[in-house]
Amino acid sequence: MSSNPVSALLVLQDGTVFKGTAIGKIGTTTGEIAFNTGMTGYQEVFTDPSYFGQILIMTNDHIGNYGVHADEIESDDIKISGLVCKKFSHNFSRKLNAFSLDEYFTQNHLVGISDVDTRQLVRHIRQAGAMNAVISSEISNVDELLKIVSACPDMTGLELASKVSSANFHTMGNADAPRKVALLDFGNKLNIARCLAERNCLVGIFPAKTTAEEVLKWKPDGIMLSNGPGDPAAMDYAIETVKTLVNMGIPTFGICLGHQLLSLASGLKTYKMHHGHRGLNHPVKNLVSGRSEITSQNHGFAVEFNNDLKDTVELTHINLNDDSVEGIRRLDKPAFSVQHHPEASPGPHDSLYLFDQFVELIESHRNTMAAAN
Repeated sequence: MSSNPVSALLVLQDGTVFKGTAIGKIGTTTGEIAFNTGMTGYQEVFTDPSYFGQILIMTNDHIGNYGVHADEIESDDIKISGLVCKKFSHNFSRKLNAFSLDEYFTQNHLVGISDVDTRQLVRHIRQAGAMNAVISSEISNVDELLKIVSACPDMTGLELASKVSSANFHTMGNADAPRKVALLDFGNKLNIARCLAERNCLVGIFPAKTTAEEVLKWKPDGIMLSNGPGDPAAMDYAIETVKTLVNMGIPTFGICLGHQLLSLASGLKTYKMHHGHRGLNHPVKNLVSGRSEITSQNHGFAVEFNNDLKDTVELTHINLNDDSVEGIRRLDKPAFSVQHHPEASPGPHDSLYLFDQFVELIESHRNTMAAAN
């Protein structure tokens, strides 16, 4: 740690100011401020593309205390716009093949602030709701920072998936696997593809703006709709692609943003949440099995269920904290989705069975098609 720490400011859109100590790169960054209540897995969180465009508050007291490992990632680099934490650890416990989080931040040009009363900050956001913010370790004038944050675009109406999607088609898994799954990458976490590859699927990863026709040329047995950042309602291109693929009758599984896109393609609507769900301990009830699960979550938008569509769409999961929609299933097509993250990383594995259900759905559809022919 530097013997001469640099001061930093966090200024919220509503004028609230927090003072602290600079971490990572000296500079200025903006984004929508959000908080994650997870106790572990900070590296996986920071590399989750769903956080693109957000300044993230980690509510756990100590961040950086176990360092950084090259294999504990969910994408190719850090995706958060900035970090706010209470205690930032420059020293770390795991020395083998690891380095400090501060070094990781500096390499990735990430601006952050520590020594902030995160409990007070989170309480404020819970009451005031989601808003934009700015962190700066180079500008000390609050009025100037308020001007900067006022120019930051609102998350509502913002299309971000194409900014974090893979640039080119590539595959993961065994080339001779008995099943081919086309994963539409709207900001894919690597563990989604890993979970499919572990279940003997060849995963073809397609850029976000790939057309349905291009996907169909690969002749997939199933479609995976990934997580990702931004407002799903601003993704007309993806909604149309999903609608086409689902109407073709190809087994489809959506996670987080993918869930919202399947919902929009099925006639439902989405809305901006007051402050979102982000953490590793959110309780969800599976209405089909009656079982409750502890889930990993990261979303600022949610689906509004419409009972007028109950003949084609079934509500399958609800959040036990606020009754928000956590899962749907199409009754007329082999398609389902969940708002939470069954692949976790980090988080509990209560919902991993959904990947098995997806594989079973693919095989069942195959058998049905074979019998029909």
